Amino acid sequence: MSSLPDLDSLKLLVDVGELGSLGRAAKVAGIAQPSASKRIAQLERRLGLSLLERTPRGSTLTNEGKVVAGWAAHVVAAAQELMRAAEAVRHGGAAHLRVAASMTVAEYLVPRWLGELQNREPDVQVGLDVVNSADVATRVLAEEVELGFVEGPYVPEGLASRVVGTDRLVVVVAPGHPWTRRRTALRGAELAGTALVVREPGSGTRETLDVAFRDLRQASPRLELGSNSAVKGAAQAGAAPAVISGYAVEAELATGRLVEVPLAGHTLVRSLRAVWRRGRTLTGPAATLLTIASRP
Repeated sequence: MSSLPDLDSLKLLVDVGELGSLGRAAKVAGIAQPSASKRIAQLERRLGLSLLERTPRGSTLTNEGKVVAGWAAHVVAAAQELMRAAEAVRHGGAAHLRVAASMTVAEYLVPRWLGELQNREPDVQVGLDVVNSADVATRVLAEEVELGFVEGPYVPEGLASRVVGTDRLVVVVAPGHPWTRRRTALRGAELAGTALVVREPGSGTRETLDVAFRDLRQASPRLELGSNSAVKGAAQAGAAPAVISGYAVEAELATGRLVEVPLAGHTLVRSLRAVWRRGRTLTGPAATLLTIASRP
């Protein structure tokens, strides 16, 4: 794979599309127009596409440039979410609002929520602890954080909660696995009896799976791993089938790096919940973040 485009060039391309000219985009970026033109030319060579239509009246996006700018906008937005979430983790101790989130929620939902909170309350600094669902509950009960986000079938005693979304667990295997050639859906008993790659005890993913198959004979896991990335990597390497959040494998399924195996008779859907100490009324930034997370 060739080296990836740099984010500054992608942001410049997005601004050309939004502002209507390379000159305006260069001004926003704080660089001279010849420097901006050079950056876009380098991006064109990297992608092998003509992105700008250069005329004596100025430079605007070509049709190909408009398409690429649309894609680039998603990349830039994701990078901005990453930086906000990383800042929340880094500044946890000095935060105005302390939050804990399970790994799946933290990876795929919290960055967007924090971006919206920052837009509404730009002076609020958020500290984020990323742990499994059991540890989130422990920290909320101990009042180490004001608000938590968990996944799983149950709400621990002593916590109030609100459903903020749902997540479907999926069975995935490497492309060459025999299950990819099945003509019928996988039965629950067969999945339960298979040594799987799974998340660690205490995670919402593991709890959901254990509850779904509690009446079936379950094989011991092949591997118990502490992150979605580790589970995906093991499954892609062919270690064993894995059960994992659908959020976590969207890209791998789309590109064929993993294959979903249909499951019959069991719907592995779990609720994603915000939790806080029962009897406590959330106010200020915590209440705002709960409102943001609760929106459809």
